[in-house]
Amino acid sequence: MIKAVGKFFSKTSDEWKELIINNAIYIVIFSIIIFIIANEPQFVSIAVFRNILTQSSVRLILAFGVAGIIILQGTDLSLGRSVGFAAVISASLLQRPEYAARFYPEMAQLPLFVPILIAIFVCAFFSAINGWVVAKFQIHPFLATMGMMITLYGILSIYFASGAPGPQPIGGFDVRYTELVIGSTLGIPNLVIFAAVASVLVWILWNKTVFGKNMYAVGGNPEAAKVSGVNVMRTTILVYILAGALYGVGGYLEAARIGSANNGTGFGYELDAIAACVVGGISFSGGIGKVSGAIAGVLMFTIISYGMTFMGMDMNYQYILKGVIIVAAVALDTKKYLKKS
Repeated sequence: MIKAVGKFFSKTSDEWKELIINNAIYIVIFSIIIFIIANEPQFVSIAVFRNILTQSSVRLILAFGVAGIIILQGTDLSLGRSVGFAAVISASLLQRPEYAARFYPEMAQLPLFVPILIAIFVCAFFSAINGWVVAKFQIHPFLATMGMMITLYGILSIYFASGAPGPQPIGGFDVRYTELVIGSTLGIPNLVIFAAVASVLVWILWNKTVFGKNMYAVGGNPEAAKVSGVNVMRTTILVYILAGALYGVGGYLEAARIGSANNGTGFGYELDAIAACVVGGISFSGGIGKVSGAIAGVLMFTIISYGMTFMGMDMNYQYILKGVIIVAAVALDTKKYLKKS
């Protein structure tokens, strides 16, 4: 322990400079957090901590989905629309029987697991198409998923307008659904439990399965992975399917969390998820990323957003700060990649 401490403080000026540059984004973020705490000491409380964890939960599940795609040197702009589709599907199928503006007036109450399975299937299906297009035709994920984002919004809007009340926000949720999502178990918010379970499952998939090893191999060097016997197309499609399944779960939870759903639900969610992944060290250069990194990135972004709102900061300034953090994180990631190359 003493040797480790001594080694840390015996670094040369160049080593210190390199350490600061490599961790600059974390230094900036922690400085912002300290600034928030210094201006609003009440920010450090159990109630605030609980709210931050609750707000981070759905974001974390979505971040896990896009993180796998980023590890493959890709991205997914259709994330937000997938979440919106899942939210609208879940909302339309889980309204109270006595609610006047039901999407399906004659439909009987469904078990809670049926809508989430439908949402997962729908999102996984469209995400699988993304993966197939990227792997089969070598189209850049940015373009492929941008096309899917637009397509999904059209399909979602058609479905949203097809309900009995017409195109209006879907609310009046079944109490069972609301309690499942925003309730608590043994004092722990259920959303936090969902996020914890997702974290464990994703960690196992990434670190203890052949699928996970193949994902990192394909992300690091697709050609080398192919020569080694890895089925690149199959791995790519499976990563996208897993992402879609997580979007489906996220959409199911998000509808109940905010209390309604419409065809605008999920707008911009892909930016927050991608930003959190990059800040958490999941590299666009491929083959690099940990579950702990995604968790750290989501928590840091949520703390900053919640803290700035807590301070009463204008939303426009929040957007500016987030944008600067994202650009800085990507710039540092690129710098590290070029140096390794």
